[in-house]
Amino acid sequence: MIVSSNMGAEADIIFRHQVVDVMSISTQVSRFDSVAACAETIGDAVIESSVVKFVPRIRSGSCANIGPRRSMEDEHIRIDDLSSHLGSIFNPSIPSAFYAVFDGHGGVDAAAYIKSNATRLFFEDFDFPQVSDIDAVFLKELEDSHRKAFLLADLALAAESSVSSSCGTTVLTALVLGRHLLVANAGDCRAVLCRKGTAVEMSQDHRPSYLPERKRVEELGGFIDDGYLNGYLSVTRALGDWDMKFPLGSASPLIAEPDVRQIVLSEDDEFLIIGCDGIWDVMSSQFAVSLVRRALRRHDNPEECAKELVNEASRLNSSDNLTAIVICFSSPARVESCPPHRRRFRNCNLSEEARNKLKSLLEGN
Repeated sequence: MIVSSNMGAEADIIFRHQVVDVMSISTQVSRFDSVAACAETIGDAVIESSVVKFVPRIRSGSCANIGPRRSMEDEHIRIDDLSSHLGSIFNPSIPSAFYAVFDGHGGVDAAAYIKSNATRLFFEDFDFPQVSDIDAVFLKELEDSHRKAFLLADLALAAESSVSSSCGTTVLTALVLGRHLLVANAGDCRAVLCRKGTAVEMSQDHRPSYLPERKRVEELGGFIDDGYLNGYLSVTRALGDWDMKFPLGSASPLIAEPDVRQIVLSEDDEFLIIGCDGIWDVMSSQFAVSLVRRALRRHDNPEECAKELVNEASRLNSSDNLTAIVICFSSPARVESCPPHRRRFRNCNLSEEARNKLKSLLEGN
């Protein structure tokens, strides 16, 4: 997957046409403007109210499969209740959860190390305020903390003797804190949000084919050969891989700094899918969202949804390890099965003569 084969988706006011007196046109226009302005205000208020009142009911499921590879280099974390997992770091009245996927290359050691040390790297060194509401200052500090955690984890890999300098991993994390969702990504794992059935990508694949990344790489002295960074790596951001990075303190074509995106969840946001590139190599974000949405309406089981994603990727001939996590924020509206249609017979009125003939035939006369 990572190493080249050479080297390993207002109200809408419908104005009905009608005949009006010429003298009343200005009055009609004035009324239309007034209604439109009012409708827009109400629409905004409804949206804001929906966001403020929405509290996610978090459930998740995951599935990982070696696929056609000889070894499994994917790792993942799934914590639906971060408060109980970490103790008193989070206010118990705020739903909190943490998820991550790691796609290793050059061996599993880098991915396994980051997974094993994720609690320390992402949470223990950050002072979370014990409040029931979250303000802009807190969210900025949280984002900065995640960026710093990725960079410190990268440095930790450089110093870890049990991890080879040719070993690395992509990392994507998703943190739910109250109604806030924060996604951080370095590499080509992907997070996709389902908003009323439409796929909303919460991460950017860091590959050489992505022009901003290609430009950054080339400006720092790197090159792209046949879609691979320096002819070797199929991603432009990863943790580890210190044999491809410049000495500490120097800017390198391969970096560990993540892109971080955050949103405020509303009742329109149904679930989040995060997965390694073995999933996304063979299906689009919208395809995956539609598959999971249909499955949830059938059985409302995120674990089964994750399995269906992995099985579908395998059916589509993915050549990589396969890992997917499905995180639900609300329960779906179930699709009721249609009752069987009764066959309707047309009433038929027979004349007296016809009834007598039919009776005679039935009696064999």
